[in-house]
Amino acid sequence: MIRRGVGMAVASPLEIELKIFEDHRREWAQSHLGKFVVIREDTVAKGFFDEYEDAFRAGIQQFGVEQNFLIKQIWKTEPVYFVA
Repeated sequence: MIRRGVGMAVASPLEIELKIFEDHRREWAQSHLGKFVVIREDTVAKGFFDEYEDAFRAGIQQFGVEQNFLIKQIWKTEPVYFVA
């Protein structure tokens, strides 16, 4: 979703986080494939994590419990899931 401001479009925090992830995906996949990364708006949390739970704890520790943040697992391409 793009929110419109006075004369300009403003990206949502999620859009910013996903763009940062996509901008760094290839770089991160070379040395952190399969690990989790934590992103809040334009800030990447320190470290890469083997387990989702560890990434979640790091996000809470760095950004706080009342802040939204994105946790994504790093793959060369996004996996596709089929639900029947």
